[in-house]
Amino acid sequence: MRRIAVAVLVLAVVIGAAGWIAIRPAPLPAEATAGISGDPERGEAVFWAGGCASCHAAPDSEGEARLVLAGGHRLDSAFGTFVAPNISPGPEGIGGWTLAEFASAMIQGVSPDGQHYYPAFPYGSYALMEMQDVADLKAFIDTLPLSDAASAPHDLGFPFTLRAGIGLWKMLALAPGWAVPGELEPQIARGRYLSEALGHCGECHTPRNAFGGLDRGRWMAGAPNPSGQGRIPPLTPDQFDWSAGDIAYYLETGFTPEFDTAGGTMASVIRNMAMLTSEDREAIAAYVKALPPAQ
Repeated sequence: MRRIAVAVLVLAVVIGAAGWIAIRPAPLPAEATAGISGDPERGEAVFWAGGCASCHAAPDSEGEARLVLAGGHRLDSAFGTFVAPNISPGPEGIGGWTLAEFASAMIQGVSPDGQHYYPAFPYGSYALMEMQDVADLKAFIDTLPLSDAASAPHDLGFPFTLRAGIGLWKMLALAPGWAVPGELEPQIARGRYLSEALGHCGECHTPRNAFGGLDRGRWMAGAPNPSGQGRIPPLTPDQFDWSAGDIAYYLETGFTPEFDTAGGTMASVIRNMAMLTSEDREAIAAYVKALPPAQ
């Protein structure tokens, strides 16, 4: 019996250790960013496509003030309220980060001090980014004004204050690869990259599964608003009949075919999309029109 008890104990320790290894924060290997340098001019386009200012600029900021990434935007959810941090290039932000640390945050959702980030930071989508774009984005952020605003803590209840379980969530909820897979014609492929990786449109427009991950079978089929107020509309062609021209014009101006204007969080998205080239907005429109119907 003693031998059986020892064997069970050893097995439990081994299983526990294996489980911890599987869900521990895992930064990118050093070679992932080796030899890569960023271009801030190219990084500006990545910045706007990625929607960085929508969360990290101070609330209600306009114009040039949107480039001061002081944080403070509050994201309400069923788990509590997440508060976007200061990511300006100063001591209170990410000024001391290396490219490898920045890339680990963007791609792996792991902080420089080795903690999992909450998935309110959409690293599940940013994981599809090309490493050169990650480097270019950091190079652009490094040129922006500093802010000395301290990052506010999230307002979460127990057990969501514990980050250890996020590693398990990543295993269960994050799906690798494109939501719309396969070889696509160049314009649609560019739109896929802008929509799925940089713009992370699916984070709002796609419903969640039981684990809180994006339900790939209902990609862009509309979803409850995380704040609990209303729904995010569907974009699949069986439920959304705007033309590609309508979509591109909306992304530039915020005006709908029904002569309405974008409101709520979408108004901030439009301010970002308006900074892109017309070719990129047309690519996003082409991707949306090419979406498969929801299962």
